[in-house]
Parts: sequence; structure tokens; C-alpha cells
Amino acid sequence: VQLQASGGGLVQPGGSLRLSCAASGTISRFKTIGWYRQAPGKQRELVATITRGIGTDYADSVKGRFTISTDKANNTVNLQMSNMKPEDTAVYYCNAIFDRVPYWGQGTQVTVSS
Repeated sequence: VQLQASGGGLVQPGGSLRLSCAASGTISRFKTIGWYRQAPGKQRELVATITRGIGTDYADSVKGRFTISTDKANNTVNLQMSNMKPEDTAVYYCNAIFDRVPYWGQGTQVTVSS
């Protein structure tokens, strides 16, 4: 399983950014797929995930601002981030669980700053 994240960058507070994660093979085979992030000096935390047969899950800090979605035609999972805040600054990682094994992408830096 390979996961390739893209779309990170610098955005001003209140701005928007879209992350994409391309998976090798069909994403329908993953039980759970989504995004985590890790800020400097902090532990990696869940941002948003989609679990097959259950639905979506969001961190309280991003509810109402971030939206996770999948594009099965292109085998990607996307994270649309809006009304971004400086505290959203982190390295964002794509994650997928297949056969109970977690897989991670390489991470993409997101910086929210004026």
C-alpha cells in the first residue's frame, strides 16, 4: 500500500486549502482512510477519517471547517480545509488501514500564517 499526499502550503488565517492523498489500488479495500496531523512538539492527532460502513469522524477542533471526501474513480481521499487558523499549522499525514495494518503517507506541510 502506497499513499502519496499533496496540496500542502502556506495560507493566511481564514483561508482555504485542499489536500489530496492518492492511494495505490482501489480505496474501497481500506476499512478506514483519512488524515492525521502533527504540530511541532505535539503528538500526532486525528483530523478526519472515513470508515467503511460507518461514516466520517472529525476532530472537534476542525468540525464545521474541514470536510473529508473520497474520489473512488481516482482512488483519492481529499481534505477540504476552510476558515483555517494558525493552530491548524502542522504536517498532515494520510493514513489507511488495510487488513488491520495502518499505512502512512509521507506527510505534507500546512502553514497558516499572515
